[in-house]
Amino acid sequence: MNHRSRLSRVGVPLATALVLVFTLFPVYWMVSTAFDPQAASGARSLLPGGFGLSNFRVVLTEGGFGTFLRNSVVVALATVLASGLLSLFAVARFRFRLRSSVLVMILVVQMVPMEALVIPLFIQVRTLGMLNSLLGLVVVYVGFSLSFAIWNLRGFVAAVPVELEEAAYLDGASWWRMFRSVLLPLVAPGLVATSVFSFITAWNEFIFALTFMQDDSKYTVAVGLRRLVFRPVRHRLGLRHGSLDAHHHPRHGLLRHRPAPAHLGAGLWRRERLGACMPSVKPSMLPSVLPS
Repeated sequence: MNHRSRLSRVGVPLATALVLVFTLFPVYWMVSTAFDPQAASGARSLLPGGFGLSNFRVVLTEGGFGTFLRNSVVVALATVLASGLLSLFAVARFRFRLRSSVLVMILVVQMVPMEALVIPLFIQVRTLGMLNSLLGLVVVYVGFSLSFAIWNLRGFVAAVPVELEEAAYLDGASWWRMFRSVLLPLVAPGLVATSVFSFITAWNEFIFALTFMQDDSKYTVAVGLRRLVFRPVRHRLGLRHGSLDAHHHPRHGLLRHRPAPAHLGAGLWRRERLGACMPSVKPSMLPSVLPS
C-alpha cells in the first residue's frame, strides 16, 4: 500500500509535467520564434538568439499582414451581424406553411460536403459579379452560418413564453418594440453563442477565400498566412522568377531553378521539363501552358 502511494506521489506529478510540456511547447516555440530576429534566417534553436520586434515589423509592412487582418475582421463581423439578425427574424414567432419542412431542408443542406460546393458557388459568385470582392465572401459565409444559427436560436426562442409577447402587445407595444425589448434580451445568451461560432467559422475559413479572392489586397488571414509561409520557401527554391528546371537534385530531391531558353516558349518548356521529371505522367496530361 505504501509502495503504491509513493508511486502515485511521484507518477502523478511526472505525468502532469509531461502533459504540460507537450501542450505548452508549441506555444513557447511560437512565441520564441516570433521575437527571435535570427528565426527569419532559418536558424533553429530551443533558446532564442535574441529579442526584437523586427519579425513583426516585416510581417506588418512587407508581408501585408495588416491588410489581411483588416479583411478578416470586416468579413467576420459582417457575417456575424447578417447571420445573427437573419436567424433571429427567421426563428421569431412567424408562422407559415411548411415551416418545419423548411427548417429540415436547411439542416439537410449542411450534409453536402463543402468541397463539392466550391465550383458551383464559384460560378454563381462570378455570374453575380462578386468575384474577388469581400461582399461575395460574406454572402457565402452567411449562407453556411445561417443554418446553424437558425437551429441554435430556435431552442432559445421556443423557450420564451408566448404570454410575455402577448402582454407586451396588450400594453400597446408594436412588434418591433416587443422584439427589441422582450424577445431579444431573453435570447441574448443564444445569440452570443451563435455569433461566436459564426465569427470563428468566417475567420478560419480557407477554401472559399483562396478560391474567390484573386488579389493579394483581398486575402484574409487564413490565405495570407499561407502566402507568408510559402514565400520564403519559394524564394529558397528559386520559384520567384524565371521557370522551373525539373532536374531532380540527387541529394535533396528539389527542383532547381534555371532561366528558360530564349528560343522556346516558357510555358511549353516548363511543360516538357515537368513531363521529363515525372515519367509516370505523360506530357499530354499536363496543361499546354503552365503559369510562371
